[in-house]
Amino acid sequence: MKHFKFYSKEDILSITRVRRFETKIGERLHYLKPGSEWPEVIAESPVRYVVLGIPEDFGVKANYGVGGAETAWQSFLDSFLNIQSNDYLTGENTLLLGHFDFGDIKFLIENNAYNEEEKINAYRHALNIVDEEVEDLLKVIASAKKIPIIIGGGHNNAYPIIKGVAKGLHKAELIPLSQINCINLDAHSDFSVAEGRHSGNGFRYAEEDGYLGKYCMIGLHENYIPQNILMDIHNNPFMDYISFEEIFIHERKNFIQAVAHATGFTEDSYTGIEIDLDCVEHVLSSAMTPCGITPLQARKFITFTAQDSKPAYLHICEGATQLEDGRKDDSTGKLICYLVTDFIKELSQD
Repeated sequence: MKHFKFYSKEDILSITRVRRFETKIGERLHYLKPGSEWPEVIAESPVRYVVLGIPEDFGVKANYGVGGAETAWQSFLDSFLNIQSNDYLTGENTLLLGHFDFGDIKFLIENNAYNEEEKINAYRHALNIVDEEVEDLLKVIASAKKIPIIIGGGHNNAYPIIKGVAKGLHKAELIPLSQINCINLDAHSDFSVAEGRHSGNGFRYAEEDGYLGKYCMIGLHENYIPQNILMDIHNNPFMDYISFEEIFIHERKNFIQAVAHATGFTEDSYTGIEIDLDCVEHVLSSAMTPCGITPLQARKFITFTAQDSKPAYLHICEGATQLEDGRKDDSTGKLICYLVTDFIKELSQD
């Protein structure tokens, strides 16, 4: 794994603020021992969840967006490692693996591309490297029958995550084919044409390559669904969606009914749970919205899907604590922490 940094006990404790009379999650999480072979450690570990980060903004920039999606991971870690270990969540069933660092590739692109169009093309090309490494890692985790929890990064990573997890579950003989379903809470379909890899077409590539089975989208903003994509969705019996306007403006379904529809649509197989933070009102992202779901509804989405589906993985993406245009919000990592812990708590009740 050329671009992956595996965390040691020292790495984790350097971020954990240890206090007398308290035990933090960072003191209880599993980690890799120095010199250990990581695939074997994951396979033999008693943990159920493996947390990792993909802090990059290649896909966002390749989609003409504002960079900064790589900043959420460190903010999440600072929150996650410092929550209390208690009866609600001890942390002992979770392994914190580490994060990808594609800084060398970003440096080359930013310092050698002559104009914005060249940068966009370079980032689309560089995503082939990201895709390959992310897929390889996720395949190992899924084949060990662990549930990966992935913090992005852009939504471009949905493609290698779906591909890697599907292959891993098939290798573990948990599914007959290398194909899984997906539920995506998002303002956008991310099913744009396959014009070169970016954050807006991860599910298109996964579907065309045969790794995505059923795909249900919740909360799409009608203003941002291109007509050609709308027709593709309507003409595909394995795809469904409920728009934001259907739920909150016309009130044809309430939010939980919409989520229940998605879990029912995808219940025949293992299902990836996706949440793009640009659908959450006022959360900092390249495409942040002034009108979206609330953080509380995002937490309810995570809890309900964990409870009412067969989760293959959890992917939280597109959030940022600082964008390249100068906007900042340090609370993004704390929101991601709530979503991750809600997911683990709900599944731990099995």
